[in-house]
Amino acid sequence: MDKEAPAAIEADAGHRIVEDAADVAELARALGHAFVNLDLLQDAVTHPSLAGLERGARKPGGPGLAYERLEFLGDRVVGLVVAEWLLERYPNEREGALAKRHASLVRRESLGRVADTIGLGAYLRMSPSEVQSGGRANRTILGDACEAVLGALYLDGGLKAVTRFVRRALAESIEKASPPPLDSKTALQEWAQGRGKPLPSYELIERSGPAHEPVFVVAVRVEGMEPVTGAGPSKRIAEKKAANALLSQVGVQVDD
Repeated sequence: MDKEAPAAIEADAGHRIVEDAADVAELARALGHAFVNLDLLQDAVTHPSLAGLERGARKPGGPGLAYERLEFLGDRVVGLVVAEWLLERYPNEREGALAKRHASLVRRESLGRVADTIGLGAYLRMSPSEVQSGGRANRTILGDACEAVLGALYLDGGLKAVTRFVRRALAESIEKASPPPLDSKTALQEWAQGRGKPLPSYELIERSGPAHEPVFVVAVRVEGMEPVTGAGPSKRIAEKKAANALLSQVGVQVDD
């Protein structure tokens, strides 16, 4: 009886558990890699909405596991690949600037654009309800699935396969990348200097709260302007908040 259960699942057309998705063999070609184990790629495009429904029909070692584990791996792999690339591309840049470039290139929005270039949405295996709710175009899902696909690519082809694809997919992004964004304090310093003013000064106004959860209030002063305060769990964060608030007053937006 138990052996017939999977067949029953597949045969019940009135309770279809998976919405049609494109063949992952085509996705492998888009990635530029001949997969030895296509089941890895199948898992990488399987949304959690489907994995639980399919579990009873899954054969040991076969496709059907959701992409979360591969996403976990892919996140680390793409981080390493991009970090190495940035060291090569910007040999004289300091760690802080490299970190900001890195964060920009590996964030979900960037990976979502990579997903678009390979048409990843069409390959996602998910429940009909998830498809109907726009799952194949969901930016969060596409970013997560892209990381999972890169994890599968690493397991099947190694670091070279991932490096080759990532450098091709992000080539335009890294070439067009502007200088890394400034933090609030640096941006305020440059704003003041650009107008012939002395450097901003910061003063701790207040510290409150228990030792394990302090609150610092800092005032920032720029010549010719009223002081502005900012608060945070550390003096450094409070200074950045104050600088950001002052910049907002003069129409400068900084994303810390």
